[in-house]
Amino acid sequence: MTRNNENRAILPEPTIRRLPWYLSYVRMLDNLHIEYVSSTQISKELNVQSSQIAKDLSFLNIRGKTRIGYEVRSLVTELEDFLGFNRHHNAVVIGTGSLGTALMQDHGLENYGLNIVAGFDVRDEVIGQCVGGVPVYDINQLASWRRTHDVSIAILTVPVERAQQTAELAIASGMTALWNFTPIRIKASDDVVIANTSIYAHLAIIYNRMHGNDQK
Repeated sequence: MTRNNENRAILPEPTIRRLPWYLSYVRMLDNLHIEYVSSTQISKELNVQSSQIAKDLSFLNIRGKTRIGYEVRSLVTELEDFLGFNRHHNAVVIGTGSLGTALMQDHGLENYGLNIVAGFDVRDEVIGQCVGGVPVYDINQLASWRRTHDVSIAILTVPVERAQQTAELAIASGMTALWNFTPIRIKASDDVVIANTSIYAHLAIIYNRMHGNDQK
């Protein structure tokens, strides 16, 4: 299996969303000491067309061997490297309510290269506390704290009415990437990376599909 590492490509978003599926599956195979896997095998397990899998991996210049497939250990390494999961990325959580607290306590994120090193909030009762070993600071300290810490990612788990204001505060402090869990689209300049994860949108999809099935 070969791949050219000279340039890190900007891939189509649907491809980016599928790559972690592939990685999770081949990690499992690696743990079982399976040496090779074909796109047909991956297709059967993940319900993705084998031609689509081959196309997705070809974006990374990853190609399997004829009649053998992909070498599992190498595929794990290549995917982890491309996705950035094998490097450390420090992040802060802004808004330490139930969702923010859950993320701060989820140390499984470290397996994907994300280290949450601080939380920020406006509530006196949580400022100065630790959640999952992570300290919580006053949001007014964000800018000064950021100047002495190597952190570029802010995770937004604040109430919707505070989302845009909080995003602007995070960007002004020097954050260059926002993981937005609020049900509103953040406005920012093009040089700020924003990923929107809407729990409510996915609930809407579930409900819609459930009701649609009921009517069949």
